[in-house]
Amino acid sequence: QVRLAESGGGVVQVGGSLRLSCAASGLEFSAASMYWYRQYPGSQREFVAFITRYGIANYANSVEGGFTISRDDDKNTAYMQMDNLKPEETAVYWCAAAEKSKNYWGKGTQVTVSS
Repeated sequence: QVRLAESGGGVVQVGGSLRLSCAASGLEFSAASMYWYRQYPGSQREFVAFITRYGIANYANSVEGGFTISRDDDKNTAYMQMDNLKPEETAVYWCAAAEKSKNYWGKGTQVTVSS
């Protein structure tokens, strides 16, 4: 069974940093594209970043220059480094994977940026 387990969320002050992790199991991680989404209260999930199996990354305009997505195939884990965090980055962050034309979602991790 495919499982994506997010971790690394928490409370951070404005201007601080966090690194989110997404540990994957039950799929061919090295063949998967990995994604990060976020969801504000009462809103639909929105795209943040993705990285292909070859390490090519793309970002939403809103986080360009502040967030960095990466992957470690030896650990079956994707990461998102978030620097210079702002209150508007407060959301539930979701890991997702696309492998063999199927999509999978984690359960989300809360990020709260306090001021």
